Amino acid sequence: MKENRRVIGYSVIVALGGLLFGLDTAVISGAEQPIQALYKLSNFKHGFTVAIAIIGAVVGAFSAGFPAEVFGRKKVIIAIAFIFTISSVLCAVAPNWAVLVIFRFVGGLAIGASSVVGPMYIAEIAPAKLRGRLVAFFQLNVTVGLFVAYSSNYLFSGTGDNAWRWMLGIVAVPSIIFFLLSLIIPESPRWLIKHNRVKEAREVLTHCGRLEIEKEIDDILESLKVMSSASAEKLFTKKYFRPILYAVLMGAFNQLAGTNAINYYATRIFEMTGMNTNISYLLPILIGLTKVIVLIIAMNFIDRFGRRSLMILGSVGLIIFMSLIAWTFYGKHFDGPGIVYFLLGYMFFFGLSDGIVIWVFISEIFPNSIRSKGQSLGSFTHWFFAVIISWTFPVAINSPAIGPGNVFMFFAVMMCLQLLFSWKLMPETKGKSLEQIQKDLKIQY
Repeated sequence: MKENRRVIGYSVIVALGGLLFGLDTAVISGAEQPIQALYKLSNFKHGFTVAIAIIGAVVGAFSAGFPAEVFGRKKVIIAIAFIFTISSVLCAVAPNWAVLVIFRFVGGLAIGASSVVGPMYIAEIAPAKLRGRLVAFFQLNVTVGLFVAYSSNYLFSGTGDNAWRWMLGIVAVPSIIFFLLSLIIPESPRWLIKHNRVKEAREVLTHCGRLEIEKEIDDILESLKVMSSASAEKLFTKKYFRPILYAVLMGAFNQLAGTNAINYYATRIFEMTGMNTNISYLLPILIGLTKVIVLIIAMNFIDRFGRRSLMILGSVGLIIFMSLIAWTFYGKHFDGPGIVYFLLGYMFFFGLSDGIVIWVFISEIFPNSIRSKGQSLGSFTHWFFAVIISWTFPVAINSPAIGPGNVFMFFAVMMCLQLLFSWKLMPETKGKSLEQIQKDLKIQY
């Protein structure tokens, strides 16, 4: 482990983008109701206000691959940190709803780009034996960001009419730290080799304590032998059908599990069961803490038991607990702490499966020549469905024809489909080099 300490350090720095990813998306859970009341928003506009950051994330995720290829992973990571800082400050001081929406969108660009470039960078700099855990650390930080958001929302709640501004503005603090630390990370050695800067790549690998540097360089060169640049290779071709299918299904199911309906509307969900405002702000902290603990556990399992096994186990748990949440709302079984236990059980199994596997798996299944494009596709799918869920959730739960029970049961049915995907289609990638995964998926040039 000693020889990998620099890689671990750089991965921790880049994973701060994950913390901001979680923090910037989840702070809205505390601010959304005050904002709706202040600007007298309809359910449609209210959903749009929450969803606009995710719309920005869709754009950011889909477009991040190009600058990451042209300018390098490091420069894009620095830009992401800068955008996080500026958008959070301007959201906090927004004089009206339009300005707030604009800069929530800008912040969403950084969220989406971070979800692509962060795991991509870590996957490319980490050795195979640590890759799963280090990429998973990015996702752990996303969850830590959720926990920090819920905690800060609780601390700022009840502090006055401008509490929601502090909730949104607090994102600037870790953003500045991320920006300063991102200046010291090296460029991805795989990106350097792809751009014919082999000498610099060798220096980075040496600096990172690699023991078989020439073999690693040869493996990367072999996988890129027909490439003169990433733009020469098209993603949507027959030979990439399998990784494309896996990335799209993984990204879609991650959101169809209903996680962001809970992340963004946790306070409202608890208030719907009759809990008072103070408790409704406090309980999401328990949910966030549960996700952090579970992801720490899962980080030690993902390279031991594999990605596919965790997805199968997690899918079963998600089906059970999401069905129990639906049952609670169908029968209005709000007496006692049942809904709290069901949501904690849901978060346990989500963190054990979808919550940790998605970014690890998507960062592994595409070959070097199109990894940035494939990562963008998977992240775009993830955020596309996040937009749909976050925008329509307040409309659906307040609709007499639908209601919360049917919404949560829909998520349970989607997890039945995820179970079939994990069991019948999903390949195992644990312990394999990125080049070996490419060969196992029968991707030939």
